Amino acid sequence: MASHTSLSLKSTLAGLPPAPTTDVRGQVQYLLKNTDSKIPILVALDDDPTGTQTCHDIIVLTVWDVPTLISEFRTTQPGGGFFILTNSRALHPGPARVLITEICTNLKAASQETNTHFEIVLRGDSTLRGHFPLEAEAAEDVLGVANAWLLCPFFLQGGRYTIGDVHYVAEGDALVPAAQTPFAKDATFGYKSSNLREYVLEKSKGGIPQEKVTSLSLDTIRAGGKDAVLQQLTSVAKGTVIVVNAAAEEDVDVVVLALLEAARQNKRYLFRTGAAFVSARLGIAQIPPISAQKLDLSSAAGGLVIAGSYVPKTTAQLEKLRAMSGDKLTSVVIDVRRLLGSSELTLEETQRAIEVAEREIARGQDVLIMTSRELVTGADEAKSLDIGAAVAQALVSFLVGLTTRPRYVVAKGGITSSDMATKGLRMRRAMIIGQAAPGVPLWRCDEPTAKWPGLPYVVFPGNVGSAETLNEVVNRWSVEL
Repeated sequence: MASHTSLSLKSTLAGLPPAPTTDVRGQVQYLLKNTDSKIPILVALDDDPTGTQTCHDIIVLTVWDVPTLISEFRTTQPGGGFFILTNSRALHPGPARVLITEICTNLKAASQETNTHFEIVLRGDSTLRGHFPLEAEAAEDVLGVANAWLLCPFFLQGGRYTIGDVHYVAEGDALVPAAQTPFAKDATFGYKSSNLREYVLEKSKGGIPQEKVTSLSLDTIRAGGKDAVLQQLTSVAKGTVIVVNAAAEEDVDVVVLALLEAARQNKRYLFRTGAAFVSARLGIAQIPPISAQKLDLSSAAGGLVIAGSYVPKTTAQLEKLRAMSGDKLTSVVIDVRRLLGSSELTLEETQRAIEVAEREIARGQDVLIMTSRELVTGADEAKSLDIGAAVAQALVSFLVGLTTRPRYVVAKGGITSSDMATKGLRMRRAMIIGQAAPGVPLWRCDEPTAKWPGLPYVVFPGNVGSAETLNEVVNRWSVEL
């Protein structure tokens, strides 16, 4: 397994072949709107809610029964798509496989009922955590073998670049190989390979042989353009995994343009990607972050931030938020070790948090509910996952028990935000209305069965933004009132 060194972001990007200068996304949009193109509807199975972070004006479902999917297929325009929140990253491998199998089986039944063609993107973490290749295998077991899998974790807003098949995470001006970041040390989904071709071999434990893994280089994408990409896409053998190199959104646009042409040739692919691929595939242009003024927020109640993520970036953001907010923010720290002690201690912790939040939100004060920052792990991957589930359940119990409606809710971390949306706020179908900050999606659920219909809900990924980003969102949504 080769070792890779950190690079200068600025000089590395400057040394690459020039990115496409034509409006490739505009060409994608034209094809998607052309009813003769016969482009399949895109269904993004999101292993946590943060995959919506580059999209707007698109639906996300948190349920997947056949009648719901039939309704969504009938209301989705040709060339469009929708998300299904699976939250599979919070599950053990066995239940995750069962879940993806169930969803794909229901999608297949709904598509047959509506005579709708669709394709799947398995949206995963841009820092490579999650059930790979398990989810792709489960999808193929139901939907049939694809012409190839595409692995594309590029995500510009989060500073994730794939160059020379090596996946990097930008930290300031440094491009750090992904396997050298804290994300690779994840107790459940850790890995050792920054080279994505080697990553495929590592995570498949040899199940995918080396000769079945190839890549689309930046030279092919930028110099050869759509035609060169299309030629490579359509010439690989079935069962091939194709790593997509990308250092700009235009690189993904070129690949998407080739994929849309391949779809017209009845080629079918399966995608494991970061968030950027979804918006590129749907031709979604970026818009500025949504302001408090646009949301018409009331100052009668305080805002609520719930933080369960333990990645170092989240901890740095919480420290900055607390330091900069001063007496404008009331913080409640839930002791994780007490949560794991007994059901009685868990109840005490959640009730204490509820009492403080009820009082402070009602008087217009912003409130932060956060777990203690000591990372408690289990003896193995499975036990670590169980600890995370127990913590998430305590945060859900807090939100379920809260009766005072806040001005907004910010949920920090993927698993946290999924559980808050589905179990705490009872969302079944929500609209992604935009972003609260770059890479930070904003949802709204208007269903009357939701806990608080119309409440702005921010899905704040644990690994996105600078140390100041969370404070900027909270501060901006207070100052603009």
